[in-house]
Amino acid sequence: DPSDASPEAAALRETFEEIGLGPDRVEIIGRMPDYVSGSGYRIAPVLGIVRPDFSLTLNSEEVDAAFEVPLRFLMDPANHGRDSRMWNDLEWVFYEMPY
Repeated sequence: DPSDASPEAAALRETFEEIGLGPDRVEIIGRMPDYVSGSGYRIAPVLGIVRPDFSLTLNSEEVDAAFEVPLRFLMDPANHGRDSRMWNDLEWVFYEMPY
């Protein structure tokens, strides 16, 4: 949104709007490079650590489900994959970590 001061501020606002997790529960630790999706959206990934003992309130118009993935799983190269899809006659490559 134009009123967001930064991608980090947007991420915190969206997190609260979509899953009810307040910014006081999240410590921003960095960003990854921007990614332009096949549909033309620029995605600015923001990384944060969520303080334990939180509860979520999902916005059912935005989110179907929430889940946790152990960090050990995410850091194991055996769980990293790469795939692609064709969209508008272009191949879009992406990384995946099915859990």
